[in-house]
Amino acid sequence: MFILKVLAALVGGGVGLALIAAGITQLITARIEARYPPAGPFVAVSGGRLGMIQAGPNPSARGTVVLLHGASSNAADPMAALGPDLASAGFRVIALDRPGFGWSDRLAGAAMATPKAQADAIAEALKSLGVGPAIVLGHSWAGALATALALDHPEAVAGLVLVSPAVMPLPEIGPIPWYYRLALWPPVTWLLSRTVATPVGLYFLPRAGGHVFEPQDAPPGYLEASRAALVLRPTTMLANVQDLVGLPAALQEQSRHYGDITAPTVIITGDRDAIVPASRHARPLADRIPGARLVVLPGIGHMVHSVATSAVIDAVARLSTRDVVR
Repeated sequence: MFILKVLAALVGGGVGLALIAAGITQLITARIEARYPPAGPFVAVSGGRLGMIQAGPNPSARGTVVLLHGASSNAADPMAALGPDLASAGFRVIALDRPGFGWSDRLAGAAMATPKAQADAIAEALKSLGVGPAIVLGHSWAGALATALALDHPEAVAGLVLVSPAVMPLPEIGPIPWYYRLALWPPVTWLLSRTVATPVGLYFLPRAGGHVFEPQDAPPGYLEASRAALVLRPTTMLANVQDLVGLPAALQEQSRHYGDITAPTVIITGDRDAIVPASRHARPLADRIPGARLVVLPGIGHMVHSVATSAVIDAVARLSTRDVVR
């Protein structure tokens, strides 16, 4: 009903209120971008460029680890959690902003809202960088992206580390309320994202950042280190909604082919993950990928890479001894 109240306020307040809200949104967006400028170089791909953050030796005798972030996030999230330890262990680390997130262009717009489309862009970027085959680590939404990369571009993937992966078709939970469907109608989505969504999102960001870690607490300084506010920009929020709405249909098709993945795979999940439950995603996936190793961490929630870093680093190290990566 919050959506209805927001729309009613905008309609009732007329053009003047909408213009004020749009001005506030532009101001907040400008301040966010000034506070969190690009943290690394860009790589050109078809339709634009992708932002990235790098760490570790280049070249590296141990190989390259590619970090792919989940929904409502950007490359700084996995890099802040894993980058220093992986770099210290001798790996070259490349964290990429998914299309439309961080400082990456959305490339093909709404058509970029599937793991397959994003995998094509990531593969092109890695080829341009001269990277591959590499160990590819995907968290949450990017679990679907990493598996799409392994399916469609196996030459780029030496191994998969899937952390709290969202990879299986989502169960039917009943009809979507009409007011949510209204909010996803393009004109309404456009209006909300460019007027009130950014200031409202800024207010709720600390609460949302804490919620995703439950039952653990978010590490001190997490929102700053992960540059989380970048998701509040209108174009990024729109990309995030498109990705979340489009994922179930994409997984209906993609999940039929998991048995074709040949890359050595480790799946790491927490048994207290209420966002991407292991019973619905990690466990069925482990049964489908030949030879996949499943690691279930007791008492751990969704942000495994931040709260159980050593388990993730160990998975990467084990994979690096099985295949030659570069």
